[in-house]
Amino acid sequence: MRIGIVCYPTYGGSGVVATELGKALAQKGHEIHFISYDRPFRLDMFHQNIFYHEVEVLDYPLFKFPPYMIALASKIGEAARWADLDVVHVHYAIPHAVSALLARKLVTDKYLPVVTTLHGTDITVVGHEPQFLDITRMSIEESDAVTAVSSSLRAETIDLFKISKDIEVIYNFIDPEEYRRVAAPKLKQKYAGAGEKILIHISNFRPVKRLKDVIDVFAHVNRRIPSRLLMVGDGPEAQAAHQQVAALGLSDRVHFLGKQQRVVELLSISDLCLLPSGKESFGLAALEAMACGVPVIASMAGGLPEVIKEGVTGYMLPVGEAELMAMKAVELLSSAARWGEMSESAQQHAREAFRMEIIIQQYEEVYKKVSSKLSP
Repeated sequence: MRIGIVCYPTYGGSGVVATELGKALAQKGHEIHFISYDRPFRLDMFHQNIFYHEVEVLDYPLFKFPPYMIALASKIGEAARWADLDVVHVHYAIPHAVSALLARKLVTDKYLPVVTTLHGTDITVVGHEPQFLDITRMSIEESDAVTAVSSSLRAETIDLFKISKDIEVIYNFIDPEEYRRVAAPKLKQKYAGAGEKILIHISNFRPVKRLKDVIDVFAHVNRRIPSRLLMVGDGPEAQAAHQQVAALGLSDRVHFLGKQQRVVELLSISDLCLLPSGKESFGLAALEAMACGVPVIASMAGGLPEVIKEGVTGYMLPVGEAELMAMKAVELLSSAARWGEMSESAQQHAREAFRMEIIIQQYEEVYKKVSSKLSP
């Protein structure tokens, strides 16, 4: 099958999942065509079944803002005709689904099915904006199939847009061959001394990630157990986080590592992952941590309860309860036996509940269903 995949090429979870999905499909023999304004950062390999189509936006004085949505639609249509695509799979409703639906009008010799995967902020942030409400609803209703990465996101989408569209829940996944705990003693020595614990937070540093809570939890833990904190990522809250760390006198114990393309080694030296987000449609960072044997302390928000098994692979507390999160963290880090049990359970749960093979098959079934559809 020839599949077009439209995604953001950056470090967000949707781009990671879309790229890994395309790579896995290519390994199974499908012909994959990535369409974006830049090469997806996880697309770091050559494969005879993978192609990349770059969207070039016209820079013309008449336009105050570059018309990316139109350029993307044109490129999707071009790729669909050139590669004779069977289906276009877009990740994010706005602007990708809208552009794909427009591109469908450009392909006149056959019907071009559109599959839309909702990842979260396209619904919970952009979708809440009144100016985008109707066009987001239209992009969902006009797609041939719609999937969501969690039951929580599915319910929120239906409630917000008051739609009857069938939305199938297909969870995010990890490759167990890549995401597994590995030995990295030199790296651990670089960041922590003997007997010190390592806590880690990975995100795009947006307000919804609640970096203040991350640092507050760490500060409480560090008073009881000598620890280090790895802050992986970057974004609008980075400066405030730096200032908070300095004000608490923790600059020598908190390491800001910026965006990292590969986090397996960093997770492998970590003892605990902190994810106190105000909202998470799924929580890919939690899944990746668990796959590497790192228990998670998280907020009870959005799709996180669908990823984390409470008391088995981690603990979930109400949003904003930094002290309670810290208490659970200290309790866990104080017991080597309990931590070992939870680390093993986390790895097992990640591999069994979010197996790549099963989830790839679910997407393949969606593609087969819509590719046989004729124009309405």
